[in-house]
Amino acid sequence: ESLWTSFADGRVRLRIDNSCPQTPITVHQMFKESLEKYGSLNALASKKNGRWEKITFSEYYRLSRKAAKSFLKLGLERFHSVAILGFNSPEWFISAVGAVFAGGIVTGIYTTNSPEACHYIAHDSKTNIMVVENWKQLDKIMQIWNRLPHLKAVVLYKDSVPERHPNLYTMEEFLDLGDDISDTTLDDIINSQKPNQCCVLIYTSGTTGKPKGAMLSHDNITWTSAHCSKAGDMQPAEVQQESIVSYLPLSHIAAQIYDLWTGIKWGEQVYFAEPDALKGSLINTLKEVQPTSHMGVPRVWEKIMEKLKDASAQSGFMKKRMVSWAMSLSLERNLNCSSSSDLKQFWTRLADYFVLAKIRNALGFSSCQKHFSGAAPLNTETLYFFLGLNITLYEAYGMSETTGPHCLSGPYIYRQHSCGKPAPGCKVKLVDKDTEGSGEICFWGRTVFMGYLNMEDKTKEAFDEDGWLHSGDLGKLDKDGFLYVTGRIKDLIITAGGENVPPIPIEDAVKKELPIVSNAMVIGDKKKFLAMLLTLKSVLDPDTSDPTDILTEQARDFCQKTGSKATKVSEIVATRDQAIYQAIQEGINKVNMNATNRVHCIQKWIVLPRDFSISGGELGPTMKLKRLTVLEKYRNEVDSFYEE
Repeated sequence: ESLWTSFADGRVRLRIDNSCPQTPITVHQMFKESLEKYGSLNALASKKNGRWEKITFSEYYRLSRKAAKSFLKLGLERFHSVAILGFNSPEWFISAVGAVFAGGIVTGIYTTNSPEACHYIAHDSKTNIMVVENWKQLDKIMQIWNRLPHLKAVVLYKDSVPERHPNLYTMEEFLDLGDDISDTTLDDIINSQKPNQCCVLIYTSGTTGKPKGAMLSHDNITWTSAHCSKAGDMQPAEVQQESIVSYLPLSHIAAQIYDLWTGIKWGEQVYFAEPDALKGSLINTLKEVQPTSHMGVPRVWEKIMEKLKDASAQSGFMKKRMVSWAMSLSLERNLNCSSSSDLKQFWTRLADYFVLAKIRNALGFSSCQKHFSGAAPLNTETLYFFLGLNITLYEAYGMSETTGPHCLSGPYIYRQHSCGKPAPGCKVKLVDKDTEGSGEICFWGRTVFMGYLNMEDKTKEAFDEDGWLHSGDLGKLDKDGFLYVTGRIKDLIITAGGENVPPIPIEDAVKKELPIVSNAMVIGDKKKFLAMLLTLKSVLDPDTSDPTDILTEQARDFCQKTGSKATKVSEIVATRDQAIYQAIQEGINKVNMNATNRVHCIQKWIVLPRDFSISGGELGPTMKLKRLTVLEKYRNEVDSFYEE
């Protein structure tokens, strides 16, 4: 068996060695082990009519088996997919586990995908059954169903069926379909599954070209759930039942491995947020649940920070002083781990107890022992802001192709700005290093995926001849083995003069210097000098989550300090507001003064009329900047920088 395959029914050689000798198991074996230990504990909690409804692990397992039988009844074929299109819910989890039990492959689809994007994934993965949340998602499938020869049925889990349609079922109807399939039939299928076969497909967002379906094996899922979560110090329920809030898209590997699979492994209690979590309701759920551990992508942590800064800008003078005093003490203590005087320690503890603990409680973090960040690098401003609240953000690093985390930080593995060390049994090496020791990060271990579905060439490109997976990311290792990710090779700007410029440090510096700036993007590939696109912080529309024209409290604060009366983005851009444009230029001058060299200086910039958003296409589903899309969308503005 080879280390990789591009076939759905392929098997791979597992990367088992002395550093990770654990016996490989299937998803069903993992669930059975947990069932024996945690059967009577609550597993999933969702809100119905204002009340939390909970189901235990025993019930969760029973429903997953029911779903598996119904999938078989509807004609799910071996290694064909069940695609799930909807917001996080018990039904999402039960459908996913049921699909795997039935010998299928679970495939999440982003709810923001267009009908065409859904068609590509459903066609590529040979989707037999589609599980959708509501009419809005159902409508997308109705438009493409006649072009999906493998699609046999659709199950709707939130709304009722609008009009009868053959092969369209509600969740209740669906769960009863398989009642005449015997336990023996299902058990035979379960027992024929092997840990080195595919059970999950994660489609990479395809910022370049078509999305690629990363195939993950049972061993990828079960090994990563067990060992990467331990590196992050997640506790098994016999020690302490962890409670978490599920809200990030489950079609993305980070949430799927953290919420769904690790939840089963360690007997965690998963609370489902409301579908508008990222539009602002997440904080209310966190306050109610008070989770023991929380994971966010950098943009989520930034949004929490901006919300707090806005609240602070509106509070009275004394309260402002109090908070900033407490936060500066906490930041200082967290940055200088060396011993400070007893008096200083006393004041820091007092500040934490009387001021910071109240803020953490208001955020829903009073019981939270671990705060993780992943999927993109955190900037220094966010890191320091949370250290000021006495919250350490533990960064994890990996990709869909490493089943999520490959390197992790945690309470015992932590260094500022680092994403920790490879999980025990995982390896990292750097290739093509430059003079400063920075090179391409490569991965080895049982987290490493099977290959890309139906894409043999792309699969071969991902691995070198020794079977190491190449990430496309640049990084450095310190003498103790901590990894620092410095950027993506693809994002490196190579100027007309052949100089390599990593954009992220410059963008972070500008955002830190100018609190009015929401997004900053460096331009300059194959150009004579660097320029920058800027967007301003604006209030989000509560219904659509799209940026409005109204400046945030923090941005208005900035305007007042510069002597401008502006309250809207359009006022600033239309009149090229002199006070603000001058303040922006001064901020950029400051950043330029600290630049590595002349080439790293920003020569020109422009303020765009609207902030970046998912619907605008500039951000991906996990709020990652899609640089190529931005270049395309604002081509005229970019060209204007370089007209002689």
